[in-house]
Amino acid sequence: MKRLCCSKYIFLVVFLSGTLFAALSDKSAMIYYGKNLSYPMIGLHDYIVVNSNNVNTDTHGFGAYKSKMYSRIVIKKNINYNDNLSEALNKGFTNFYFENQNDEVENKNFIKFVNSFHDKHPQSKIILSADINIIKSVYFSINAVLLESSLQMASLNQTVEQIKSYGLDIIDVEHVNAQVGRDEVKNLIREIKLKKMIPYVSNYDLDIYGKSSKNAIKREILTLIDESDHDRMILSAHQHGAIALEYMGYIQKLHDVNNGLPNVEKMNHYAGVVIWLSKEYKSPAKLIRWVLSLHKQGVKVAFVNGFGASVDSMLLKQLDIDVYDGDTSPSNKKKITYRDEMIGFEIEPSLSDESLYLQPQNSKAILTYEDMNGLASTPSAITPWGGYAMSESFMQELNEENIWIINPFKFFQEALRLKEILVPDVTTENGNRLLFSHIDGDGIMNYVESNPELFSGDMILDKILKPYKIPHSVSIIGAEVAANGLYPKLSDQLVELAKKIYRLDNVEGATHTFTHPFIWSQIKNGDLDEKYRLKPKGYKFSLEYEFVGTLKYVNEKLSPANKKKANTVFWSGDCAPTEEVLKYAYSKKILNVNGGYTVISNASPWLTNVAPIGLERGVYYQIYTGAENENVYTNDWLGPFWGFKKVVQTFKLTNSPRRLKPIDVYYHLYSGSKTASLNALKYIFDWAIKQEVTPIFTSEYIPKAMDYYTVSMANDADVWLVEGMIDLKTLRIEKKDASIDLGSSRSVVGLKHFENHTYLSLDDTATHLIKTSTGDAMAQRSYLTSSNAKIVDYKNGIKNQQITFDGHVALKLNFHMQAGCRLESSPKASTTTLENQNHQLYYDDAKKATVNVLCQ
Repeated sequence: MKRLCCSKYIFLVVFLSGTLFAALSDKSAMIYYGKNLSYPMIGLHDYIVVNSNNVNTDTHGFGAYKSKMYSRIVIKKNINYNDNLSEALNKGFTNFYFENQNDEVENKNFIKFVNSFHDKHPQSKIILSADINIIKSVYFSINAVLLESSLQMASLNQTVEQIKSYGLDIIDVEHVNAQVGRDEVKNLIREIKLKKMIPYVSNYDLDIYGKSSKNAIKREILTLIDESDHDRMILSAHQHGAIALEYMGYIQKLHDVNNGLPNVEKMNHYAGVVIWLSKEYKSPAKLIRWVLSLHKQGVKVAFVNGFGASVDSMLLKQLDIDVYDGDTSPSNKKKITYRDEMIGFEIEPSLSDESLYLQPQNSKAILTYEDMNGLASTPSAITPWGGYAMSESFMQELNEENIWIINPFKFFQEALRLKEILVPDVTTENGNRLLFSHIDGDGIMNYVESNPELFSGDMILDKILKPYKIPHSVSIIGAEVAANGLYPKLSDQLVELAKKIYRLDNVEGATHTFTHPFIWSQIKNGDLDEKYRLKPKGYKFSLEYEFVGTLKYVNEKLSPANKKKANTVFWSGDCAPTEEVLKYAYSKKILNVNGGYTVISNASPWLTNVAPIGLERGVYYQIYTGAENENVYTNDWLGPFWGFKKVVQTFKLTNSPRRLKPIDVYYHLYSGSKTASLNALKYIFDWAIKQEVTPIFTSEYIPKAMDYYTVSMANDADVWLVEGMIDLKTLRIEKKDASIDLGSSRSVVGLKHFENHTYLSLDDTATHLIKTSTGDAMAQRSYLTSSNAKIVDYKNGIKNQQITFDGHVALKLNFHMQAGCRLESSPKASTTTLENQNHQLYYDDAKKATVNVLCQ
């Protein structure tokens, strides 16, 4: 096969979008020198070679896959590769691909360099470009060899065999262009594997995501938005669109159309594109051409709420949609002649007075209506290039609330042809819904109305934190507590109060910043004007003091020395940190939470009142809360002050019919100042602890949410490989009675069926190979159904299992037991119950236990 290469390529649809099925245990590689790494695309590979200059090593994704990532270092006589190496080491890379471009004269020094580097950094892994005269002198210092186009060069055969004799992995990189089809690429990969090498096929520049032995499922959905008038946080595309995609296991990637349309040639890693523009695009014809180019690449597009331009018959004809003038007179009544089951999700469509009627060709109608003149219009349809849903069939605004007409889960799945995947689920662990609580520090010094000698913080301490033994995450505002803050005369009392709070075993510390910035976007050149924050005397604003300084104060002045260090910021004010602010927080490895607007209630039970998991700015994620705080439920603290009780409605509606959120009791310290608000908290916690929950600290939830955006997975028929499940330990199958082959799925500890969902509980490893099954495969197995603690160790034998649990409250464990099996626990459970095959263990005090499942 002739090597085909040039500077730019448009790969064939079948090459870019097809999955090359292979044994998921085969080693694979990704060599990607482009920018903006897609961790869901690269994470499952065994060798990930990148240009370190294009990688932000402060991100969660880099931390998740750092052990498999290699920085490319070009070794050339006129290039100081030691400087590049030092730079990559300083950024956090530990593994390297040394691409040797030296001549033979320099190779002797290069051999010394490789062996010396290995001696100094024995934990580092090294890939070397192929030169047998070098390899035979350094093979004991390296892990793999990278060849290029070995299939085209017969002279390399002897070299390949000699490299194999050293026990080294060989990565063979082949370059192809648009003339190479899917079958040919598949055959090329098969040929490389037959030679016992790891294949990688991509373009010459290695700046797209190519193919290897195993290939990731595309989880990212590019969503085209317009940020010219409003920040992405408040755009409908994000507020209302992301949650549906996330529930199906996909990731919304927002792109501002004002930055230009993305290069189609670099979009092969997207599972689809959603065009959700709030106003008309400046060049409609260019937009349509871009959509048609994506269609040729096999990337489906969904237009929602409009076409991003005025309806134009010539433009839409290119999408195979005919446009007709309609009669808009009031007497021309319309009637629905066809509706798909996805219409009427939350509200029925109200047929608009649109003067232009749409009639798509070769499409599947979702909604069609007809007027009295017999003229029909289809405002939503599934088309060959994707699909569309215009305003009258998409979403309706009623009393300033947005209500779904179309079922967004079904529409996006069908329009974008989204694969049903195992969903990394941030709401659940070991079968139980996650429960956490976090407190913004505002108002610790407010006096209690019923007893002005006490602070609101005293009431929260005595009435909430002490009696409710679940984990609580409590932040302070530095300027409200510290002696150099707003209340120096009260500081000694407030410091002592904070110390009492942080002494509790079930409390972790956090910062709500030093001066509680009100509008984060007003930070200019590192400074924030006093009108946008609290005003302690003599304070010069700095991000370092707002974050690092206040965390240091919490850890060194307020918390016991033996306590886990506080490392989380709870966003203040508008909870809208800019990319620069997030960048700073990530550079200091500080976790973050707050924002989002989850306020769904019985009075407003709309999906649009549920926020996504988080928001991406640049390469950083702001993690949202699970529900809004009491300030929202009490009309900005104007009353009724018992209003926070309604958050229980939110918790119920985000649990069924879909579990969209964990239980997050989020409030302020000032809730301790009023009897009504304090009683509301008691009501909420009394309800929450009665649910089937796994209580955790907020700092434990945030990494789970961050894992969601970087998990990488592949599947071959009914076998799934899932990588990057570091803190996130649950996968969901959106079927009521899904079954797993536990014999093959060695890291699946158990599963639980809940309504129309099945939750898989995973062990403490980050990599999982899972085989789904049909029928009653689970009935003949013993497995965990639920626990209120995390799994810290799991040993899975042929017949027996040993599971170690470690939680924050007294343990409650539930097992499905096969006949002939029994449980042994250390310490022994206080109470055991056996009903049919359900075996329950209850512990009065123990928060940690090891359970042995023993079968004959």
